[in-house]
Amino acid sequence: MGDRVRIATTSLAGCFGCHMSLLDIDERLLELIRRVTFDRSPLDDIKHIQRADLGLIEGGVANTDNLEVLKEFRQRCRVLVAVGACAINGGVPAMRNQFPLQACLEEAYVAGRGVVNPHIPDDPEIPLLLNRVHPLHEVVKIDYFLPGCPPSADAIWTFLNELIEGRPISLPYTQIHYD
Repeated sequence: MGDRVRIATTSLAGCFGCHMSLLDIDERLLELIRRVTFDRSPLDDIKHIQRADLGLIEGGVANTDNLEVLKEFRQRCRVLVAVGACAINGGVPAMRNQFPLQACLEEAYVAGRGVVNPHIPDDPEIPLLLNRVHPLHEVVKIDYFLPGCPPSADAIWTFLNELIEGRPISLPYTQIHYD
């Protein structure tokens, strides 16, 4: 991929567990930062993406903000990776897809147990929910899929090393099994 690979990361509709797995590479993170530069990432608190060699995205597409961020990443990243179950198939957030959006909103904000001041939020600062949660590949072209919920730190480490070094990606079963 070149001398110093520029990486951008973000989390859409998910739990941030995939970013936690990235941090779980522990001391290997020091080796990684000698080989890469982080662009937009919650790891360095940079909010806007420039051009990047590699984009790592966790989470599905659940609202208009997610949609905009994903399209921007596709436009600005040479290689785009769907990281984790939510990015690959919608994960837990996509469980709402079996119900109409309005029914979900009413259950969460009006009729749900413990609701105080029942009303559906309509603040213009809140991104609008899409009718369903989409996996990333339904919206943009994805170059690689890194499975797991979340992927293990070892799987992320192996994936990044092989990709950065230009080798074929080959994750051993021990890094991706969930028995």
